[in-house]
Amino acid sequence: MSPTTVGVLFIGCTLLLLMLGVPIAFSLGATAVIFLFFFLPPIHLELMPETIYGELNSFALLTIPLFVLMGAAIGKSRASSDLYNSLHRWLSWIPGGLGVANVLACTVFAALCGSSPATCSAIGSMGIPELRKRGYPAWLAAGLIAAGGTLGILIPPSITMIIYGLATSTSIGSLFIAGVLPGLMLSAMFCAYVVYAAMRARRAGDADLAAAQAMGGSFGQEEERYSWKERLETLPRLAPFVILVALIMYALYGGWATPSEVAGVGAFLSLTLVILLYKVRSWADFRAILGGTVRESTMLMIIIGTAALYTYTMNQLGITKGLGDWLVQLNLGKWGFFIAVNLLMLVLGCFLPPVAIIVMLCPIILPALKAYGIDLIWFGVILTINMEMGLLTPPVGLNLFVINGIAPDIKFREIVRGIMPFLWLMVIAIALLCLFPEIATWLPNRFLPAGAK
Repeated sequence: MSPTTVGVLFIGCTLLLLMLGVPIAFSLGATAVIFLFFFLPPIHLELMPETIYGELNSFALLTIPLFVLMGAAIGKSRASSDLYNSLHRWLSWIPGGLGVANVLACTVFAALCGSSPATCSAIGSMGIPELRKRGYPAWLAAGLIAAGGTLGILIPPSITMIIYGLATSTSIGSLFIAGVLPGLMLSAMFCAYVVYAAMRARRAGDADLAAAQAMGGSFGQEEERYSWKERLETLPRLAPFVILVALIMYALYGGWATPSEVAGVGAFLSLTLVILLYKVRSWADFRAILGGTVRESTMLMIIIGTAALYTYTMNQLGITKGLGDWLVQLNLGKWGFFIAVNLLMLVLGCFLPPVAIIVMLCPIILPALKAYGIDLIWFGVILTINMEMGLLTPPVGLNLFVINGIAPDIKFREIVRGIMPFLWLMVIAIALLCLFPEIATWLPNRFLPAGAK
């Protein structure tokens, strides 16, 4: 049986298990064990523990539980509420200011969290009721929170980028820094769309927006005004977290610390802030923070361990090299290959979570990426934006179900309608990164020494 045939069976078996609802880690592990047993000598089964342990025995993996702890500390306290309320007061003078405040709250929370569902849930639970109370259409309120939540996997720290870095042996620090400008660009594009929608409602150029405006809300009109005193009084709660984000970015930019060290400092400072500012001191509070951290970190570690076994099996069966060579032999050219891979990721994103796509796809396309001379850091940023789109596309778009849980009275088709403008903005962002790759590569080239990339 040729490597290509074995590869098709291997990937088909994995997809079948995932479609049947088997957890990612067990789908990867079961597929690897089945093919090791039937297609390779018994010695490879004996090497399974060493393969898994060898992947998990990495200092770089410390970033995962530490960044998860950092996000849990913020998410389980009232920090997200204070962040949201503060931004609302400062931005109320802008058309659609509350919507812009929600997008920026997602941006800042993403820089503290690294998880899209957590960002979506934390900001959406406060933002959606407030948006709807002020006359924002249900579809727009749902769409901008769902889309804003996806920034959690683009703006560092990013769990998705950590998985991609491990799968492709790419510097996690470089990926983090490369995601900053594209993340801010995408955030600005989301904000610009909200302002545009508010101004269009003000001119009554859209019947649906005008109808929402006519319901008595302030969308598209002057929103409530706050005095400078009311704005400034929010700073003692907002400033510490903004400073924390700035310190993390500065440490990464300046080469002062590795991502693992930054994660440790960030987790410690986040816990310190919620203890001092929010009186998070009871065992029940700490159990919620630490329990959530352990659950998510353990899940990710098991996935990484079984992914190592999965990749090992692919290599031993010759699948990685065979499919990689086949992709190169198609003679699609650099941009043809790039478009084909992105379309494939977009389709897979409709059915599979980002981690599963990265683990399955990256070992196969990595040889072709190198053969075409595609910058792995730049491609990692584009892959992450593509994964963001997957979080918004049915039937498995995770952020859609988070929004549905927050606001069950908003019909699912309305949520899907709301995310469509933001999906197009993501496509535009990918096009801009293709035309101007420096958006992703300038910061790593500027701030990281050659040996650190």
